[in-house]
Amino acid sequence: MAITLVNPEGLPAIDVYRQVSVASGSKLVFVAGQVAWDAEGNTVGAGDLAAQVEQCYLNVATALAGVGGTFDDVAKLNVHVVDWTPDKMPLLLEGISRASAKLGTTPVPPATLLGVAALDVPEHLVEVEATAVLD
Repeated sequence: MAITLVNPEGLPAIDVYRQVSVASGSKLVFVAGQVAWDAEGNTVGAGDLAAQVEQCYLNVATALAGVGGTFDDVAKLNVHVVDWTPDKMPLLLEGISRASAKLGTTPVPPATLLGVAALDVPEHLVEVEATAVLD
């Protein structure tokens, strides 16, 4: 595996991600921001943040699988949520948990959560982009 996840001494240990990832692989993979589209381009979970987060994470996994990777290869995630407020955190975590259960893994690479005014289309509530490293 090309990624080692670490919570260094002196930084808080966060349950949902690690503070640092160390990459030792040789192939960088940049996954475009994934929204809650199914394979046909239909929005999944209109108005449902948890359902959209789940679909975004599943789409990231599909993109990685297409190049021989998995969430274990992810070095960094960026999550963009429309009109973010801290009270939305349980829905975000629920979506991640549901995707994790389907994928059989818990994605905990370093992550940045950004609140945004809007995404590509009004029905999209979240977008997740990933950077991975493969051997």
